[in-house]
Amino acid sequence: MKNQIKAVLLSASLAAFLLPAVAQDSSTTQTSTTTSTTQAAPPVTQQAPTAQVPPRKPEVSRRVNSQQGRIAQGVQSGQLTAGETANLENKEAGINKEIRQDRQANGGKLTPEEKAKINRQQKRDSHQIYKDKHNNSKR
Repeated sequence: MKNQIKAVLLSASLAAFLLPAVAQDSSTTQTSTTTSTTQAAPPVTQQAPTAQVPPRKPEVSRRVNSQQGRIAQGVQSGQLTAGETANLENKEAGINKEIRQDRQANGGKLTPEEKAKINRQQKRDSHQIYKDKHNNSKR
């Protein structure tokens, strides 16, 4: 019974962390979809030297979503303890706060230096997720 309550609480907390990322992600996707549909397609007989490439999903957002999914999967499979999950979530929340502050300071954009710093932090957290999921701690 206690394990079920823990699982429900952890799932709810993960959902709370994922909701802003998913909402931000869907608005970005919606914007890029609407802009691509309003542009005229090049004629079939004439090929432009630079083809239309779909916009890349930003690395920072992609990693945030990926790591949240990995943490959620670890909770569901029982690979992460409650303490490990809380520690990982706190680290992710700190990175997300830093991203928000950096974007506010720069008009909604991250500078290349900020992107590199956040990428290093996310990479370090990714390694910690792997270690925590594979350390055979008692669940």
